[in-house]
Amino acid sequence: MTPVAVTAPVRRDTVYRTTALGTQVELLVTEPHVLVAAARILDTELIRIDRLASRFRPDSEITRLQRAAGRQVRVSDDLLETVSVALRAAEASGGAVDPTVGRALEDLGYDRDFPLIAGGLPGRPPEPRAVPGWRTVEVDVEACTVSVPPGVVLDLGATAKALTADRTADRVHRQYGCGVLVSLGGDLAVAGAPSDGFSIGLDEDCRRPAGEQPDSVAVHSGGLATSGTRVRRWRLGVHQVHHLVDPATGLPVAPVWRTVTACGATCVDANTASTAAMVKGAEAIGWLESLGIPARLVAADGTVTTTAAWPQLPADAGRGAAR
Repeated sequence: MTPVAVTAPVRRDTVYRTTALGTQVELLVTEPHVLVAAARILDTELIRIDRLASRFRPDSEITRLQRAAGRQVRVSDDLLETVSVALRAAEASGGAVDPTVGRALEDLGYDRDFPLIAGGLPGRPPEPRAVPGWRTVEVDVEACTVSVPPGVVLDLGATAKALTADRTADRVHRQYGCGVLVSLGGDLAVAGAPSDGFSIGLDEDCRRPAGEQPDSVAVHSGGLATSGTRVRRWRLGVHQVHHLVDPATGLPVAPVWRTVTACGATCVDANTASTAAMVKGAEAIGWLESLGIPARLVAADGTVTTTAAWPQLPADAGRGAAR
């Protein structure tokens, strides 16, 4: 994920910012009087997904599921939905977005909250080895059960955050009828946007002031997501590694793209596309074009490529707002 910022002029009493799930969180509503209630909905959803899907919490439901060592376990409706969404993302991406990368991330040292490893760790990357694969996870929707093979660790982080953004935006819009934008570390969900949309600045440098981002887009509905290798990276011994794992090797993806931003009907769809493109590397452009997915890809040398009529705004659009 990479930093984004709302650049359209906004009032301070329509924006709520916090940190959760190891990332920056932003909520924007178009009606000031609903901000407090909308923030409560967001906080509730953030707590819910952390207790549900965090692989760092020994008391999370996903951790308890994995302790069952392959047995079919009856799970909550929420976890069933979250796992099912992750498996649909895996299928839609041809296995590029695979929730069974959890063990590979642990082997790279990412077995705790990111701030605890950001300073670097001793060791070296393991030998290449394909992850178990999403088809090893069995879901019975009617019985509300899930089975995870022994030794398999699920990492639901990306799709779970995107699903939380979608759920929050939908709940706030349905309950209060206002426009709403939810951003979880670069993954955005929008509902009921103003006629000209929400103007979003894209940047690889979170220290740059709002209004100085090199590119911006107008988001009217659905989702926008950015995946990249420049934020969540750390040293493992003398090796620089990051959190985006290629399921075919169990190692960080090759540095073809620095970041990929994609649009989708939902934040989950957008996140699936952006993450898959990072994993697919040189094949990403053809894959995105074949599906008609608007995306912006930044190559390792900084070259920008767009697909499917990427909705770029004029360079001066939405300048001047506080971040």
